[in-house]
Amino acid sequence: MKKIVTLLALFYAVVVIGQQKEMDSTAYLVRMEGDTTWTQTIALDDVYIFGKLSFKDKKERLRYYILRRKTLKVYPYAKMAAERLVELNDSLTKIDKKRHQKKYTRKVQKYIEGEFSDELKKLTRTEGQILIKLIHRQTGTTAFDLVKELRNGWRAFWYNTTASAFKISLKEEFKPQSVHEDYLIEDILQRAFAANQLKRQKSVLDYDYAELSNKWKTTKTESGSN
Repeated sequence: MKKIVTLLALFYAVVVIGQQKEMDSTAYLVRMEGDTTWTQTIALDDVYIFGKLSFKDKKERLRYYILRRKTLKVYPYAKMAAERLVELNDSLTKIDKKRHQKKYTRKVQKYIEGEFSDELKKLTRTEGQILIKLIHRQTGTTAFDLVKELRNGWRAFWYNTTASAFKISLKEEFKPQSVHEDYLIEDILQRAFAANQLKRQKSVLDYDYAELSNKWKTTKTESGSN
C-alpha cells in the first residue's frame, strides 16, 4: 500500500513539473520600440462587450442619438486640447527662465486660439458644454482653470461670465459616476472607440467604465420597477 501511495505521489509530482515546464516554455517574441524581447505575457487593451441599447420610448431614443452626434463632433477638439497641453507642459520643463516660459506660453496660447476659434464659433450651446466636460475628461482640469493657468484669473473670470450668458460654465466637470448624461457620453465614446469611429485617448480621471455600466444599469432597472 505504501508503495502505491509513493508511486501516486511521484506520478503527481512528475505531472505538475511537466505542466510547469510546459508553461515556462510558452513565451512570445515581442518587438517594442525597436527592441526585441521574450515574454510569457502580453498586455492587451481592455475589451468591452456592449449590451444592446434600449430606450423606454422614442423621445429617450432621440435624445440619445442627438447626444451621440454632438459628442462625436466635439470629442476631437477635446483630444487635441489635451495633446497640446501635454506638449506645452513638456516644453516648459525644458525652459529655465520664467520670462521665457511666459513668452512661450503666450505663443502657444495664440496658436491654440487660432487653431480652434473658427471651428468653436460654429458650435451650439449644448455642443460647447459637452466640449467643456470632455476637456475635463481628457486633462483632469476644468476649462476655467486652464484659461486661468495660461492667461490670468481675470481672463478666466471674464470667459466664464461670457459663457454663463449662454448657459455654459467653464467650470463644468465630467462626472459619469453621478451624472447620467455624462455616463451616456462615456458610453458613446467607448462604443465609438471600439468601432474605430474615434481614436482612443484614455481619460485621466479615475473611474471604470464597466463598473459605471453596471451601476447605471442597476439604477435604471430599480427606477423602472418603481
